[in-house]
Amino acid sequence: MKRRMINSLLGVVLVVVVVFCVPLALVEKQAIVNTARERVDATAFRVLGLVESRLAAGEPVTGDRIGSQVTDGYYAQIQIPGMQPIVIGDRPSGSHPLTATESGASGETVTVQQSRATVEHDIGSMLVLLGAVALLAVQAAVALAVWQAKRLARPLTDLAETAERLGSGDPRPRDRRYGVPELDRIAEVLDASAERIGRMLTAERRLAADASHQLRTPLTALSMRLEEITALAQEPDTVREEATIALQQVERLTDVVQRLLTNQRDTHGPTAGGFELDEVIKQQREEWGPSLRGSGRRLVIEGLGGITALGTPGTVSQVLATLIENTLMHGAGTVTLRVRASGSSVVIEVQDEGAGVPAELGNRVFERTVSGRNSTGIGLAVARDLAEADGGRLELLALQPPVFALFLGRVTTR
Repeated sequence: MKRRMINSLLGVVLVVVVVFCVPLALVEKQAIVNTARERVDATAFRVLGLVESRLAAGEPVTGDRIGSQVTDGYYAQIQIPGMQPIVIGDRPSGSHPLTATESGASGETVTVQQSRATVEHDIGSMLVLLGAVALLAVQAAVALAVWQAKRLARPLTDLAETAERLGSGDPRPRDRRYGVPELDRIAEVLDASAERIGRMLTAERRLAADASHQLRTPLTALSMRLEEITALAQEPDTVREEATIALQQVERLTDVVQRLLTNQRDTHGPTAGGFELDEVIKQQREEWGPSLRGSGRRLVIEGLGGITALGTPGTVSQVLATLIENTLMHGAGTVTLRVRASGSSVVIEVQDEGAGVPAELGNRVFERTVSGRNSTGIGLAVARDLAEADGGRLELLALQPPVFALFLGRVTTR
C-alpha cells in the first residue's frame, strides 16, 4: 500500500509539473526572445536619434562618439550618404542574428545586431532554473508521499492487529483514534464488535458455569431416587412411586436447562402465568425430605396453603431447591419452609437453625464468587437471576438465623 500511495502521489506531481513547466518554459522562452528583440530595436532607434542630432548640428559622426550608445555584445553599422559606413563592435557569429534597422529622414540607416548565442544562453539558464524547481517539487512530493503513506499505513497496521486479536479470542477494545474519519469509523466498529464479543463470551462462560452448578442439584436428587428404586425393587408400588418422582426430576432437569438458556436469550422480560404453589411445596418436601432425614434433620412446612402465585413452577422449584440445598450444605437443624402473604405478593421463606450468614457478607452472598463456606458462590447468584427473570425477587431477610425469602406475585380471586 505504501508503494501504491507513493507512486500515485508522485504520478500526480509529475503530471502537474509537466502540465505547468512545459507551457511556462515556452512562454519564458518567447519572452526572452521578445525582450532581446526589443533591446536591439531600442538600441537602433537610440543610435539613429544620436546620428540625426549630430548631423543636424553639423557635428561629425564617428564611431568613438556613437559607440557609447551601443551595449557590449551588440554590432552596429551606420550608413550615411556620401560617407564610409561606420562599424561599432564585432559582427555576431552564427546564423540568423537578431537584427533591427532604422532609417532617418536624410537617408541615414542604422543596423543593430545581437548574436542568438546570447539569447540561447539566457534560455538555457531559464530552463536550468525551471528544471531545478521541478526537481525540488518532485523531491518534496516524494517526501510528502512517504510521510503520508507511513501516517496512513500505521493505523491500518493497528486495525489489522486489532482484528487479529479479535479472531484470537482477545475481545479487549483498544480505544485508539487516528484523526482520519474513515479510519476512526473502522476503529469504532472494531471496538464495538470487541465489546459485543466480550459480552457474548462472558455470557457463554456464565451459562456454562450456571448450568454445571444448577444441574448438580436435580442430578443429585435423581440419583437418590434411582438408588431408592434399586433398593426397593421387591415393592412394585413403592418402585412405581419412586419412578414417578424420578421422572419428575428428569422433567425438572429439562426445565432447568431450558430456563438457563432462556435467561441468556430473553430480553423481553418475564411472561409467567399463575400456578398452584402447594404443588411446588409438595415437590420440595418429597425431594429434600429424605436427604434431610438422612442427615438427622427435618423439613417443616408452615404457613398458608391454596395460593396461586405468578411465575413458572420449574423456576420457582429450582430457586427453592437451591435455597434448601444451601441449608443442607451450610446450615444446621430444622429447615423451615414458610408461606405467607404480603400485600399483593406471596413470600416463601426458607430458614434453618445454623450459624447464619457472616455479617461482613450480608447481601453480597448473591454476588458471584462470593461465599462464606468455600463453595463456588454461584448458586445464590443464579437463583436470584432465575427469580428476577421469572418476575420475582429473592432477598436475605435475616442473617442469624438465616432467612431467605422468595417474593412472587399473587393471583387474587374475587
